[in-house]
Amino acid sequence: MKIRLVTVGKTDVRWVAEGLDQYMSRLVHYAPVTVQTIPQLKDTASLGVPEIKRREGLRILEAVTPADTVVLLDERGKEYRSVEFAARLESWLSRGGNGSLVFVIGGAYGFSEEVYSRADSMLALSKMTFSHQEVRVLFAEQLYRAFTILRGEPYHNE
Repeated sequence: MKIRLVTVGKTDVRWVAEGLDQYMSRLVHYAPVTVQTIPQLKDTASLGVPEIKRREGLRILEAVTPADTVVLLDERGKEYRSVEFAARLESWLSRGGNGSLVFVIGGAYGFSEEVYSRADSMLALSKMTFSHQEVRVLFAEQLYRAFTILRGEPYHNE
């Protein structure tokens, strides 16, 4: 099963881009993993937060297919220890099928109700809130860690 990381807006923080690149280059040894960037909305000064979320949500929904398993990275999602996340990842991947496993990192304001309705699951990295840019590299590292756990490789210490 292919894995896609869908993000809203380009990664413009240098250390985040470098970290994301580093983990993406490692992840390709375990599974076909790609990053899909949804362009950030332009001229949003006159829009309210609900409208920004609605418009970003439409773009997110266009990026997924009905066959995809969609997991939102959201502070209200379920928290896992790394070993538990590895087991959950294995469960998602074992479903097979024609779709991809799609992890979605929303924009600065989160997700629209339509995106929440489409999601198959929600995942929280912490009870703390991180910027939508920081989450990219944090999640990529956890995805890499999960694969090393599943393969019994020495990256994760417990």
